Amino acid sequence: METDRILTPVRAQLPLGLIPAGSTNVLAHSLHGVPHVITATLHIIMGHVQLVDVCTFSTAGKLLRFGFSAMFGFGGRTLALAEKYRWMSPNQRRDFAVVKALAKLKAEDCEISFLPFNSSDDVENNQSLSLPLDCNDQWQMIQGQFLNVSIMAIPCLCSVAPRGLAPNTRLNNGSMALIIARNTSRPEFIKHLKRYASVKNQFNFPFVETYTVEEVKVHPRNNTGGYNPEEEEDETASENCFPWNVDGDLMEVASEVHIRLHPRLISLYGGSMEEINDSKVTCNCF
Repeated sequence: METDRILTPVRAQLPLGLIPAGSTNVLAHSLHGVPHVITATLHIIMGHVQLVDVCTFSTAGKLLRFGFSAMFGFGGRTLALAEKYRWMSPNQRRDFAVVKALAKLKAEDCEISFLPFNSSDDVENNQSLSLPLDCNDQWQMIQGQFLNVSIMAIPCLCSVAPRGLAPNTRLNNGSMALIIARNTSRPEFIKHLKRYASVKNQFNFPFVETYTVEEVKVHPRNNTGGYNPEEEEDETASENCFPWNVDGDLMEVASEVHIRLHPRLISLYGGSMEEINDSKVTCNCF
């Protein structure tokens, strides 16, 4: 019996205004099309309301937090490194952490289970769904060595990815993008990362897999729990914990993480733009 299935948040009735600030403004960028304070303010003044999908992150039946996007593996380790250098400017520590994480690139041994997205489960078109969404025969499982795992309920537009880290995902389509980069050489993985800054398909690599899902469970199988005492310096995680990047915040978890989507859970002021052609890429770390 899954105890975290009792976590059924109620949709927020009061719209919230989101003003972009600081280096963590992926949600604002995805919501407004640009990370611009005046644009966000105008959406609030004009009363433009957008329903947005939200995820819950839990482990062992315990709710950890709400969020919109998460990265495990390279994305989590990069953020954990950046947090060690808070005295740097946001752009400097981001670029420094990316380069250092690439220098120590390592794959995580994981088992990933996911529930594929079923369009018939749309909350607006099918309010009387009687079957549980987590039927055991619907779940799929993959395992192996993964360099990075991304789970994103929003497009995640940002300065380093003008088209979004998950360009095929929308704010409220009731699904998440599961993007997996299997173990490969460092040069090939860097090519994949550099594609985010261009108009080319960043997923067109043999080691990259994409899925459209409703729920995901990521179960690390490393017995050391992310900590290797044989390494001279492991700055990416606390002992027995794996680092996660959840909406730009560091989350350290020692066991399986269950990510469940809650369609159109929150109302925010704003309106997304499908294509952004004039975004500027500011990352010079490659």
